[in-house]
Amino acid sequence: MRRVLLDHSVPRPVVRILSAHVVVRAYERGWQALKNGELLAAVEGAGFEVFVTADQNLRYQQNLQATRLAIVVIGTNIWPVIAADPLPIARAVASAQPGAVAVVPYPKAPRLRGPQP
Repeated sequence: MRRVLLDHSVPRPVVRILSAHVVVRAYERGWQALKNGELLAAVEGAGFEVFVTADQNLRYQQNLQATRLAIVVIGTNIWPVIAADPLPIARAVASAQPGAVAVVPYPKAPRLRGPQP
């Protein structure tokens, strides 16, 4: 069982996918206003082991080599896309290594245009 923090960009139902772990949402900690660097420092300082985010740019904006956190970046924050194939997230969190970034790719959701029949 791992201590996991979900970024505010991750849909709430992902908590159910990770039911084998202790999962807390950033919102529950009052951390929704923290920016990436501050948030990562708070997450690590609070003793979490894994940080899950849908922020695709996090790995380019922050020096992640300096952290002991395992970071899982999911390729979408669209719940129906995740719900169709939730296992990659569960596997990525279970196998995440400290100081490493794991990316969970998902196909892009189709955009609906105009009135639908």
